Amino acid sequence: MTPFAGLHRAGEPLFLPTAWDHASAAALAARGFGAIGTTSLGVAAAAGLPDGAAATREHTLRLALALGTEPFLLSVDAEGGFSDDPDEVGAFARQLWAVGAAGINLEDGLGPVDRHAAKIAAVKAAAPGLFVNARTDTHWLGDGAETLRRLDAYRRAGADGVFVPGLNDPEQISALVRNFDVPLNVLHSPAGPTVAHLTDLGVRRISLGSLLYRRALGAALDAVADIAAGRVPGGTTPSYDDVRALERRPG
Repeated sequence: MTPFAGLHRAGEPLFLPTAWDHASAAALAARGFGAIGTTSLGVAAAAGLPDGAAATREHTLRLALALGTEPFLLSVDAEGGFSDDPDEVGAFARQLWAVGAAGINLEDGLGPVDRHAAKIAAVKAAAPGLFVNARTDTHWLGDGAETLRRLDAYRRAGADGVFVPGLNDPEQISALVRNFDVPLNVLHSPAGPTVAHLTDLGVRRISLGSLLYRRALGAALDAVADIAAGRVPGGTTPSYDDVRALERRPG
């Protein structure tokens, strides 16, 4: 078992915050997070590109290169692998592993089950040590009816963990935990169960998706509105030197 896989524990799940650039990742690491993910929406939006459209392959790889040697474990949100060709997805995963990534998140976007399973198998063949978190969008893009069938196919293809964003019902979460011997990842939602409740349900990975990026944008808009209205902005404002301290160090 890899160190990253070992963080997916029942009763003490991996709480995975997500970054979109070096500074956000370094700031999270400075707060003590030993594992950090990336958010495809944040990476895409920062570059002015669409999310989920396979438009940010090189941006994602560059970010992985910048973060892969930092003193935390990195899981990369790679959308659907940036290709429908399993061999190309496997080659991309091999590049992520080579620059130091510990995990990859692959989403099916409700495309064909067999195609996504083939991508997972290709990734495990190309980079056996890379933790594959296999995401199904049955609750975001469908009615949830195919969740079990899709996750079972992905597990059989070699996925190390399974991920169902948009799933907030405690009974359904508990049922999935019982159905799979691999970690279940649930996307935290302010409207869903708390971290403590998800832990009690047996969830072994709790991630934040694009939430921190969207909150950061919201905080910027709130601050500019406060300043324009003559109010002192609330919240935390790192100093110039604080931000400079997050820079990558030579060597």
